[in-house]
Amino acid sequence: MTKSTMTSFRIYTGDGDRLVQVPEGCPHLNLMPSGDPRLADPKPGIRIQWGQHLLSDVVHGRYRTLICGVNDTDNSRGVLGEILSLVPTSQWTLGSATSYAKVFRQATHLHAQEDREPYVLKFDLDRLLVLALLRPAGRNHFTLEDIHRGFSTVSKMLQGRHDRQPAAAVSFLGARSNVLVNSKGVEASFESVLDAMHKAGFTGDVYPPVAAWDRQETGVYARFPFPEQLDRMREGSS
Repeated sequence: MTKSTMTSFRIYTGDGDRLVQVPEGCPHLNLMPSGDPRLADPKPGIRIQWGQHLLSDVVHGRYRTLICGVNDTDNSRGVLGEILSLVPTSQWTLGSATSYAKVFRQATHLHAQEDREPYVLKFDLDRLLVLALLRPAGRNHFTLEDIHRGFSTVSKMLQGRHDRQPAAAVSFLGARSNVLVNSKGVEASFESVLDAMHKAGFTGDVYPPVAAWDRQETGVYARFPFPEQLDRMREGSS
């Protein structure tokens, strides 16, 4: 693209570019480019869907598989509950999904008491497959290790299954029932969650929590792994 073409490029029709200015205090993101868009990256990564609406994308058929969390007490305020109410062709209901998780929990408690793995429960909603992580028994939160272990299983379930692609996952951050914490017991960073998913082999899309859409002073990237320059900046180099 030539310089003259870039300077004459307009986003909106008419006076839109002049009129659509970000007012002071308005929630917004500063999206930073990384890599060369003219070249295909040979290394698989995670695409971060900043500003996109997960529920709308799922309902409109943009994904065949969704990865989220499930608990055995109440899923009415989670993504799974929303999806179940929006997919009319599904035979699963909020009550049956929660009951299934509870029965599964009781069964593992009887037959696999020493198993601390996060289990992956399958919910076939006709046109959408939901792979839901059920946290280990005895805990009211997920850990980064749970995410890594759970997504290792998820990645195996997706590998070679073109009928289950494309796939998207929630970030597990900002949750009410399935809180995700780091080794210090506080909510994990978005980067650490992406790292756990990526190291587990997951290469689908991830939707950040809506609360992360307002990061006015922090530049964000749309792909993980993040560029090496971020590590250099953390080490004190420019």
